[in-house]
Amino acid sequence: MTLLTPSDYRTALRRLDALVAAGVEGNATLETELRELIMALDTYESKLGLLPIPNLPTSLADMIELKRQQMRLKQKDLAELLEVPAGRLSQILSGKRRVTLDLAKRLYERLGIPSDFILKNA
Repeated sequence: MTLLTPSDYRTALRRLDALVAAGVEGNATLETELRELIMALDTYESKLGLLPIPNLPTSLADMIELKRQQMRLKQKDLAELLEVPAGRLSQILSGKRRVTLDLAKRLYERLGIPSDFILKNA
């Protein structure tokens, strides 16, 4: 099976969803079709040159680092934006210091880090 157009791709995705929803365990014909669909989809996607979806940060330090990179800031500039000394920001990023309530507010307001993420990972 070869997918050549975006329409072929969408059709294959719909069929894949239908097979997964129906369950193919125990049916050799459907299992074979599922494997062929997956291989065809992978081949088509690799030809498109799609980038893999990056893993989302799981720690507050990783999230701050991601936001810093997205904003194309140096660590020193990020410290100025957050109104903290550069050394303190470095300690926070390395896990040696915890985030204060005031800094948590600035992370939310200035970097757009969701408040629930800050609370869960602070």
